[in-house]
Amino acid sequence: MVDLTEEERAAITATMKRVALLMDDIGWATPLADLTEAQVRALIEEAVEGFREAMSDIARAPTPEVPF
Repeated sequence: MVDLTEEERAAITATMKRVALLMDDIGWATPLADLTEAQVRALIEEAVEGFREAMSDIARAPTPEVPF
């Protein structure tokens, strides 16, 4: 099991929304075994790109200053 950071968990949540939109197009009742190669690639690409974009957005977000 991987210990995810809060940022990674947030990125996964954002990614799930993007993958869900693609699954709406494919059809939620479609068994994984029935997906075409193109559909599997599209799901993987959407997941990877969504995660990368979400992590990038999180990294650009202003962080609170550390009080000293």
